[in-house]
Amino acid sequence: MSDLVIEVNGKKLAVTAPRDTPLLYVLRNRLRLHGPRFGCGLAQCGACTVMHGDQPIRSCVTPVGGIDKPVTTVEGLGTPEKPHPLQTAFIQKQAAQCGFCTSGMLMASASFLKLGFLHANSTEEEIKTAMQPWLCRCGTHFRIVAAIQSAAKAMAA
Repeated sequence: MSDLVIEVNGKKLAVTAPRDTPLLYVLRNRLRLHGPRFGCGLAQCGACTVMHGDQPIRSCVTPVGGIDKPVTTVEGLGTPEKPHPLQTAFIQKQAAQCGFCTSGMLMASASFLKLGFLHANSTEEEIKTAMQPWLCRCGTHFRIVAAIQSAAKAMAA
């Protein structure tokens, strides 16, 4: 067991865990955050995506001992009183059906917008290409793309 200090959603937190423990387990089981989800456990589906610094990472395969930048989960993206433009757009465009993948989709698209990979003028095809590695089993990809386009335009305004 190691005593680690990680920053999650703007707060420095002390965590005691083996360094090879998946970050997802620490976030969900120790810190009681329920945004990142366990989907496949193999970094395939993206339901566990969080931001490490500005980069999207799959927390199910990222050892907590390797965390050296702030981590942001969907709980740190916005608040109920002041949601992030992506959260607002996902609600307006009804981009979540079951909602299982939504946290990962939000975190990946927030990262891509922050890093400039996606922007207000991104085409539907560019968004589909960027989001291709994230899976929605319900098939709401068209709404997700529309929500990302809408949020990108709102963020640019």
